[in-house]
Amino acid sequence: MSGAALRSVEDQQGRVIAAASPLPASSRRLRDAAGSTLAAPVLARVDIPVFDNSAMDGFAVRYADAAAAAPGSPVVLRVVADLPAGTALDPALAAGEAARIMTGSPVPADADAIVPFEDTEAGLGGGLEPVAVVRPPRGVGAHIRRRGTDLRAGDVVIDAGERLGPFALSAAAAAGVEAVTVHERPRVAVVSTGTELAPPGADLRRGQIPESNSVLLEHLARGADADVVLVESVDDSDAAFLDVLSRARDAGAHVVITSGGVSAGAYEVVKNVLSRGGEVEFAKVAMQPGKPQAFGVLGGGELFFGLPGNPVSSAVSFETFVRPALLALQGRRALHRPLLRLQAATAWRTPLGRRQYLPAAIDRSDPARWLVAPASAGGSGSHLAGGLAHAEAYAIVAADVEAVDVGDMVDVMLVT
Repeated sequence: MSGAALRSVEDQQGRVIAAASPLPASSRRLRDAAGSTLAAPVLARVDIPVFDNSAMDGFAVRYADAAAAAPGSPVVLRVVADLPAGTALDPALAAGEAARIMTGSPVPADADAIVPFEDTEAGLGGGLEPVAVVRPPRGVGAHIRRRGTDLRAGDVVIDAGERLGPFALSAAAAAGVEAVTVHERPRVAVVSTGTELAPPGADLRRGQIPESNSVLLEHLARGADADVVLVESVDDSDAAFLDVLSRARDAGAHVVITSGGVSAGAYEVVKNVLSRGGEVEFAKVAMQPGKPQAFGVLGGGELFFGLPGNPVSSAVSFETFVRPALLALQGRRALHRPLLRLQAATAWRTPLGRRQYLPAAIDRSDPARWLVAPASAGGSGSHLAGGLAHAEAYAIVAADVEAVDVGDMVDVMLVT
């Protein structure tokens, strides 16, 4: 097939995303929802802050009482209460009175400023003894965190379609939220195909190689917040492949990801089995690596991705097609990673007519001028699995570019 006849990356992505409808949603306790995607926005149940509270350890005062304080002319106030964090007390403060207060404690209704203990002669050590203020508050409201200045009850804390990471979970908890509505996580089956594959660590006979794609794809799927329910490696027999597809269905997989068996060879088991029913389409995409791609919906409704068998091809294909689909199944708003524009630290060749996804490393030695270079000294070969150990990004080069020269600006997608 000529380069002009190849399917574009965007076309293939569009077909994949169109088939990846969000999975059902349910309510989960906040602590059980880490890594899940919101199906409905999180609304604050309480104001943040919940009440006016002190931003400093010190003394709650009436600003007018302490405004004239100076190092050579302190203002002495009578301390009438002690307010640790968590107290429910709201002591009355008459003119000339103060309350010792700790950070986070509710500010008395009669106080309108906080004097930090550093601005007094005795600090906090004076207990309930009179306090001498030597520097005045900078104004009314000094060091007071006002109720609702961050969020008000009913405000949107986190939008639907956002992932619940540690920061988002903390924000929801601070807003008084106990449970959230999230999409089900996709269940994934990972299958490596190839009679030549042997378990890592096994003694290899002639023609065998260690099987590495299953651990690669399993953990890429987990990194996309999917639940992996089956990991298998099978030989190039129709019976073995059909059996593992049946077991993937029995395991409740929403998505089946295979590697190998999709190209033009004589023993391409995935192509031999699945091209018969018409459920799966085998396409050639204008990209390097990853030109041969298989995608479709199996009889049980499972999304099927048949990726090339070379490890770099599998990794690039997962990032380009499978990861966006897994995020779409979760209802994620952003399906693709952002791109940086960095200068090339070295030169390399590119395949004219195909978009290149080159495993790359970033040189951060100059914080003001990051540089990108191939992760492997061997270049962009899809068989260079060892270079993946050093890759933290993909350098993405347009199909109409024949070569990248030193100093050229390149699109870069960070993946680690």
